[in-house]
Amino acid sequence: VQLQASGGGLVQAGGSLRLSCVASGLTFRTYVMGWFRQPPGKEREFVAGFSRTGNSQYYADSVKGRFSISRDNAKNTLYLQMNNLKPEDTAVYYCVGDPTVITSTIRFSSAYRNWGQGTQVTVSS
Repeated sequence: VQLQASGGGLVQAGGSLRLSCVASGLTFRTYVMGWFRQPPGKEREFVAGFSRTGNSQYYADSVKGRFSISRDNAKNTLYLQMNNLKPEDTAVYYCVGDPTVITSTIRFSSAYRNWGQGTQVTVSS
């Protein structure tokens, strides 16, 4: 399984970025997919998660209303649209996926066995 994230960069506060994650070596539609991030000097934290069916989305309180997760099962791609970015959103963002994740564990990094390489997002004030 390979997860290739892209789309990070440097943006001013209030700006937007769209992250993409292309998955290969898996049956994408059977995987629960999500995004985690690791701010400088801090632990990894849950950002957003998406159910296999696409019927349910989950967000960290800190990004709710600003970020939107989506998936295109035909393209094996996961997206994270980030709007109204804040300096505290600065982090390395990781795409994650696992077919065994259930709703109660979707926010836990230990539930995911497959991680992408990370893409840096830097928001300047």
